[in-house]
Amino acid sequence: MQTPAKGLKRGLSARHIRFMALGSAIGTGLFYGSASAIQMAGPAVLLAYLIGGAAVFMVMRALGEMAVHNPVAGSFGQYAGTYLGPMAGFILGWTYAFEMVIVGMADVTAFGIYMGFWFPEVARWIWVLGIVSVVGGLNLCNVKVFGEMEFWLSLLKVAAIVAMILGGFGIMLFGISTAPGAQATDISNLWSHGGFMPNGVGGLIASFAVVMFAFGGIEIIGVTAGEAKDPQHVLPRAINAVPLRILLFYVLTMFVLMSIFPWQQIGSQGSPFVQIFDNLGISSAATILNIVVISAAISAINSDIFGAGRMMYGLAQQGHAPKGFARLSGNGVPWMTVVVMSVALLLGVLLNYLIPENVFLLIASIATFATVWVWLMILFTQVAMRRSMSAEQVAQLKFPVPFWPYAPMAAIAFMLFIFGVLGYFPDTQAALIVGVVWIALLVLAYLTWVKPAAGQAASVTRDPTFSHR
Repeated sequence: MQTPAKGLKRGLSARHIRFMALGSAIGTGLFYGSASAIQMAGPAVLLAYLIGGAAVFMVMRALGEMAVHNPVAGSFGQYAGTYLGPMAGFILGWTYAFEMVIVGMADVTAFGIYMGFWFPEVARWIWVLGIVSVVGGLNLCNVKVFGEMEFWLSLLKVAAIVAMILGGFGIMLFGISTAPGAQATDISNLWSHGGFMPNGVGGLIASFAVVMFAFGGIEIIGVTAGEAKDPQHVLPRAINAVPLRILLFYVLTMFVLMSIFPWQQIGSQGSPFVQIFDNLGISSAATILNIVVISAAISAINSDIFGAGRMMYGLAQQGHAPKGFARLSGNGVPWMTVVVMSVALLLGVLLNYLIPENVFLLIASIATFATVWVWLMILFTQVAMRRSMSAEQVAQLKFPVPFWPYAPMAAIAFMLFIFGVLGYFPDTQAALIVGVVWIALLVLAYLTWVKPAAGQAASVTRDPTFSHR
């Protein structure tokens, strides 16, 4: 039996968690997915990021309330098991792991594409194999190594976004542009090309599938609770910074992009980020941005392996995953889950043979289903926790959800609306079907294997001969 001393180490400092929270908001969804969201909604995509961001903040506050109240490694998987029942915990935990695998596959594939920019003659699967091996190995080290790596990668991404925003404002305000034939730029581009909402309300609604994918992974802040040095102080600060991050890294970035270029051009001439640096006359713009997007992909893969691994560790502790997943290395790392997650990501090697590059929307949509399901379950769990508490217990909460109960209810309604969006538009219907089949398989697995095993264990515990052993 594991002794407490051999449990997960609390090696993540405030600096690590703050930048992990920053890094989780800047990934493939921003660098790769933003162009497709703009093509769907036009400048109105700014509204989509604001509305989606408000809903995500409520999810994070609900998670924060539970994580500060009870900081454990399994995080929302264990909370759902406690307040909604064992089946809900099982489904939520495995759906989060599924989300991390799907997102991770997109990220390792993106890494292979980015490396092809410099080494087009090298087969993409070699890069995928290499990065999974390296990041998987780093995740087997002390959790502090993971935190330190995430800190520096996130710092690089943040610096690039800030430089791009400042460069964009330089182009807009002072006409700084050495690109030949550069056109005049100002905020009139936001309404001069078909209006602010050129594709109507339908285009705005369609963009939510990609916009919500961009926010996916931000819930990793809750998963760090079991390894944070001072979760009751660190987690609230990281979560309360979410709205500012969304405004800075998404809304302001999109605002600058669509002010400089007519929205129809964004993404049609390569990365929108490269376009800005090209306009500033930086000849090595593509190389600089490639370094940034590679760091973003590595950071995302790092977080995917960490998040899914810690969730599976929590599931194993509850008897919802193989017992081997709860085994810890001498460094306090659940090594088996890291290995399993790395092997799962190697399916990304197959993706590079079987799936063409334009399948990004389908992968993003499947990840959106899993992400929104996880967020919806977090909201339901927080509501159930509140209803199980007395007025005195609620008064003692150190990080309560604001505007209770109206804000959580509005966020729940919004998540249900996103499922409707996935089902309505033909491009994303397959994702909804995959998601529903996945949930059905989990219910079947729980009823077939987990529930009978739990009942058997309970009967052994009640056996009088067991208590005298």
